[in-house]
Amino acid sequence: MMQEYILSYNRRETDGVIEKIPVQIIRSSRKSIGLQVKLSGEVLARIPVRLPDRELAQFLEKHREWIWKKVKQAAREARTQKTTGAVPVKNLTGEELEKIKEKFVRRVEYYSREMGVTVGRITIRNQKTRWGSCSSKGNLNFNYQLYYLPDALFDYVVVHELAHRRHMNHSPEFWKEVEKYFPDYRECRAELKKIKMI
Repeated sequence: MMQEYILSYNRRETDGVIEKIPVQIIRSSRKSIGLQVKLSGEVLARIPVRLPDRELAQFLEKHREWIWKKVKQAAREARTQKTTGAVPVKNLTGEELEKIKEKFVRRVEYYSREMGVTVGRITIRNQKTRWGSCSSKGNLNFNYQLYYLPDALFDYVVVHELAHRRHMNHSPEFWKEVEKYFPDYRECRAELKKIKMI
């Protein structure tokens, strides 16, 4: 079975050089074809197990321009993306880690009082894709790299997770709850999307 499909592009912007974009093929029990271009520029095609290679090739060729644009967009964003500036967690002392957790605890206690919600455990982690999360039991997880970002971004994530204590979703009601305690959340949300975790 096909594991990879190569799309070839001959563009002026590449000085006439043929550029090849590999598409990783993932077969599963799904019933439709799904295309994804990751921030890294990697292209994934999730397809039904029994989909013939010929139909897959037709689908990818039909969407070749969309794939090209998304891959180039990912490359541009990668060049301009900011980083957290965080010290690698392996280089932090126990005292520094404790100081980081203390700030999270302090801000969670402040906003949980303001918002009238309760919380469970607060855990600080070194996550690669998430700034924070909240479980149905009220346990909070935060990415330690938030400590190195401006306070507005730090507090926005705290409020975001605490708002999940009322709404375990991202419904309009959830965002109204966030806005009630953090009116500038849209700007902070947009800014966080520009920052790459180490």
